[in-house]
Amino acid sequence: MIEFTEEQFNILKQEGEKFYKSINEVYCPYFKEKISFGNQGLEHLKFKRRDKARLEQDQYMRFKLLYIVPEILKLSHTLQGISETKKFERIRVHNRTDNVLKPVNYYEFVAVVKRNRIRVIVKQIDGGRKFFWSLIPFWKMNEETMSRILCEGIPEED
Repeated sequence: MIEFTEEQFNILKQEGEKFYKSINEVYCPYFKEKISFGNQGLEHLKFKRRDKARLEQDQYMRFKLLYIVPEILKLSHTLQGISETKKFERIRVHNRTDNVLKPVNYYEFVAVVKRNRIRVIVKQIDGGRKFFWSLIPFWKMNEETMSRILCEGIPEED
């Protein structure tokens, strides 16, 4: 369990948000296109869903490892996983926001950088632009079930 103070958390979160906003987009050789870093990815680092914030320890680990994400995407020539689903997405239509059922793809890149094993998730809604969605640190395994403790295996929330 990582120990940190409220002040350390707030400083890391502010620096992480500033760094995230400076990225804008990164070229990924696997897709042969740029991956954007918009508000959706930043909000997902802080919230599991619109109405449910992540635990501070979860946010702390994600912001602490955020600097690795652009490098992983810049160097990725191999995809480790893909998840295709349909999901209700908030879409702006005729000056209002609606929840519309859309095809969604999640692309997974796994890397070990400086002794940190992390997964980077890129999301694409209905053939649109690909954007950074999530950073999932690999913490530890439940020894009885051999399952990950940090993540639930749901790309939308992990």
